[in-house]
Amino acid sequence: QVQLVESGGGLVQPGGSLRLSCAASGSIASIFSIYTMGWYRQAPGKQRELVAVITSDGSTNYADSVKDRFTISRDNAKKMVFLQMNSLKPEDTAVYLCNGRWVGFDYWGQGTQVTVSS
Repeated sequence: QVQLVESGGGLVQPGGSLRLSCAASGSIASIFSIYTMGWYRQAPGKQRELVAVITSDGSTNYADSVKDRFTISRDNAKKMVFLQMNSLKPEDTAVYLCNGRWVGFDYWGQGTQVTVSS
């Protein structure tokens, strides 16, 4: 059994910051370091979209809409991946989901709500 549990979402004003965390447990935990980990988001009425990914060697990739504002990182020892979100905008409002991917395995968390509003 694999679990990815997100935390850190909430309500924040435009221009504010949040740090999302994703903790991995179960069978993924023992080989966490080889998984490509990512953050996706889904806003109401919209398709799920990639926010950021980080590979096993630490390479990162970001959606154009979040470049220079968001930073993805991972702590393999703690089996966790993080998303630091700065300069948040109302259009960043969505459910943010953690993803772990390796070969034919593809795991998702339940998501954490981020709402950017004044």
